[in-house]
Amino acid sequence: MRSAGTLAIAVLAVVLVSCGPRVRSFQVIPETPEYLLRTPDAQQVAFPDIPRAYNGFVRGGESVDLQPLMELRIENAYYKPGASRRGLDGFLGTETARYEVCSGGLKLLAVEPMKNRPEADPAVQDLIRPSQMHFRAYRFYFEIVFARSRNARGSVLLGANSEEELKGLAAQLRDPELVCGNGAAHCTVFPEACSVAVYMKIVVNQKPQDVVWGSKLSSVIESPRPFTMKRLYNGRLLPVRVKGDPEAVLAMPLLPGDQITLR
Repeated sequence: MRSAGTLAIAVLAVVLVSCGPRVRSFQVIPETPEYLLRTPDAQQVAFPDIPRAYNGFVRGGESVDLQPLMELRIENAYYKPGASRRGLDGFLGTETARYEVCSGGLKLLAVEPMKNRPEADPAVQDLIRPSQMHFRAYRFYFEIVFARSRNARGSVLLGANSEEELKGLAAQLRDPELVCGNGAAHCTVFPEACSVAVYMKIVVNQKPQDVVWGSKLSSVIESPRPFTMKRLYNGRLLPVRVKGDPEAVLAMPLLPGDQITLR
């Protein structure tokens, strides 16, 4: 006869096995009118809604919440003093800077400076102040109109220490000067002559690759061909099981950290 202690250990072992990590995967499900992606927690998301399920992004929307493995690429144009800062009249050149979004803030990856930048103009890497580099949550706005500044327009980066704080700041952007006025601790306003793009990091055939946020699988697979794919889920890379018409599958949006192997 088993002792009480032996029986308790046996029961515990069964519980641990039943509650242990199971092999999970994403699954592409052929459906009409849009294919679906079933997540490991059994949620089904239509292909066009995958970015929204990931970080709330809506195609054609005004902003995007930045997540780890995403990147900001900033290209600032410089002009002769007194020029209108539009078009080619007085144009001198550009500087570019790349920032990776990390769990603890922004990390400057690279800078491409220009020669003879006007001394009165800030270097491209100085557009984001040091105080903006260490927030836990970021939201990038493609364009904000500042009514009190002669209708000046510019893209905006908001930073906050929590998602709730970020939502509060975003709500106040109905009056941009309130959040992004001089000396604002949580806001960076990029000049009108500055172009900011959002990229994300993926891996193709074991080689890191940067693609524009919103890109689809078709951006790295030119025509239907055999491939395998993995996607991050709670910090783990899980396989994506693919079924259906190869052409339709290529419409699946990519996400940061995706790994694709072409065969």
